[in-house]
Amino acid sequence: MVRRGAALLVAIVAVPPAAAQQQPAAPAAQPPSPAADAGDMLDPNAPLAPLPDIGVAWPDLSKAPADTESAQTSAAAETRYGYRIEGIDAVPSPLLRQRFAELSVLDQHDGEPANAAQLDRRAREDADLLVTLLRAEGYYDARVQTSVDASGGKPVVVLSAEPGQLYRFAGVTIDGMAAAGDKAAALTDAFGVKQDDPVNADAIVAGQARLTEQAGKQGFPFAKIGEPEITVDRTARTATLDLTVDPGRARRFGRIRVNPNNHVFGAKHVQEIARFQPGEPYYAPGLDDLKRALIQTSLVSSAEVKPVPGDTPDTVDVDVTLQPAPPRTIAGELGYGTGEGARAEVSWTHRNFFPPEGALILRGVLGTQEQLAQITYRRNNFEGRDRVLTAQVAASHTERLAYTADTFSLSGSLERQTNIFFQKAWVWSLGAELVSTDERDVIASTGQPRRRTYYIAALPLSLTYDGSDDLLNPTKGFRLGGRLSPELSLLGTAFGYARTQLDASAYTPFGDKVVLAGRVRLGTIVGAPRDAIAPSRRFYAGGGASVRGYGYQAIGPRDPNNDPIGGRSLTEFSIETRVKVWGNFGIVPFFDGGNIYTSPLPRFSGLRYGAGLGVRYYSNFGPIRVDVGTPINPQQGDSRVAVYVSLGQAF
Repeated sequence: MVRRGAALLVAIVAVPPAAAQQQPAAPAAQPPSPAADAGDMLDPNAPLAPLPDIGVAWPDLSKAPADTESAQTSAAAETRYGYRIEGIDAVPSPLLRQRFAELSVLDQHDGEPANAAQLDRRAREDADLLVTLLRAEGYYDARVQTSVDASGGKPVVVLSAEPGQLYRFAGVTIDGMAAAGDKAAALTDAFGVKQDDPVNADAIVAGQARLTEQAGKQGFPFAKIGEPEITVDRTARTATLDLTVDPGRARRFGRIRVNPNNHVFGAKHVQEIARFQPGEPYYAPGLDDLKRALIQTSLVSSAEVKPVPGDTPDTVDVDVTLQPAPPRTIAGELGYGTGEGARAEVSWTHRNFFPPEGALILRGVLGTQEQLAQITYRRNNFEGRDRVLTAQVAASHTERLAYTADTFSLSGSLERQTNIFFQKAWVWSLGAELVSTDERDVIASTGQPRRRTYYIAALPLSLTYDGSDDLLNPTKGFRLGGRLSPELSLLGTAFGYARTQLDASAYTPFGDKVVLAGRVRLGTIVGAPRDAIAPSRRFYAGGGASVRGYGYQAIGPRDPNNDPIGGRSLTEFSIETRVKVWGNFGIVPFFDGGNIYTSPLPRFSGLRYGAGLGVRYYSNFGPIRVDVGTPINPQQGDSRVAVYVSLGQAF
């Protein structure tokens, strides 16, 4: 009988003890004698022949306690039962009981009514199962007896096991390994099973898998691993293992072949995504990585990547078969933030409008304080893995407490991105930007309104190191990043300045449910006075990604109308404790501080503090956060409570 999920067993060739002799076969059963007269009649009153022993002593149910007469009557035919296993506590295998429970007939019907015949059949099957599992662990002399314990009133089937002595390998031979040359030692070590190890089927199967994997890592794409042959010596209670390996020829990568009817990517673009190049030694994990990367483009629903013989005996080509996924996406978003107002966003994306991976994105924002129309061209995996080329045209109207701006911009960038599937340690960005912005603010000294038009050219650069363990929900490690944007501004006359910002954050776990997280942000603008810099290019503080408890951009110097005017330097810090309290829910008490200064260098005086409590729901795609904060030392006009909702942790 084949049981689903049973442990894989290798074939066994038994060597009998020297004293054991083959016994002659028992004579075949004789057919009924023809002398029996067909006229003989059966006596219906004759007693039946005794039933054969069924192996399990069924309890005397007449002596079993019963609460009611009906219960006794029912139990005479069927009764509920339990079961237990004895004698395997010394077997050092945590999987033995788990596998037995998965395959056991007794376990499947545990607690259900059963009669004597059903119970006997189940007990016998499970006894055979336990013997098989013990032999897979190396106990080839295992025996299992069955009985029933009715001392508690309910029958309990007892499987009493005698594992016997653990068999060990007297020798392990791997033939054909010499063909691997100087890589034979690495392959042998990968198999791992050696002399004096227990004769354990799991260890052998795992060793075969490791050997196959290591062969691919060492450059053997077509290695053949034979089936292990185990010879058991029951006299010595040992075994020998023989395994045949044909590593084949070590090869180097050749070319990539793509099925011509895929309508997604050609071989050239697939090669740009791959982390291996033609001529490099074959490395099997590179194929797995390529498959994941192809699916990560969102343009492929499934991918098959496999090695095939190359054009020469020393090369291996990579055959890629792709199934396309729908290339278009329509997305929408609704949100509200204290100080930012209500906001609705909609976007349409065709991820392969300009093949390969040239996306066209149309995006619009309609909000109480922001309106935007934007067209973006984005080319993923541009001239290499994880490099993104972006070109963008945008027109927007923005209303803030500090200013109102009508802006038209042209921008482009080349960056190395990170994502939740392939989180990168180092991320960088090189960009260029041309901006025409008509902005209205007030004169800081008098509060009189004014309107000025700025023409700005900028070269934004960024470099970030991410040493954390998760992109959206880090629990340990740290991050360090810097941004530099040299800018040239034309407002009557041309002048230049540079905007610089440094960010650092760290995460320390305390047990499995508590993480202490902190961050620091410093910013400076040098080269021009604050009043000459466009209000939209200054530093501001306050809000869900800044100092919580305050309105968006509400912290810092203010004009005579009590509206923020921004500054040339920035200081911020945050500290919070992320505590998982129940299931996927957690709470986050936090304390933030920061301020904006008119001086070019950041200071640490006059900080504004905010504190509060957040709630986290840890979904499959990242934590959803709701933070409620209050200012500790508010300025005039600050709200007493601010609420923030977003995806991902605050930092």
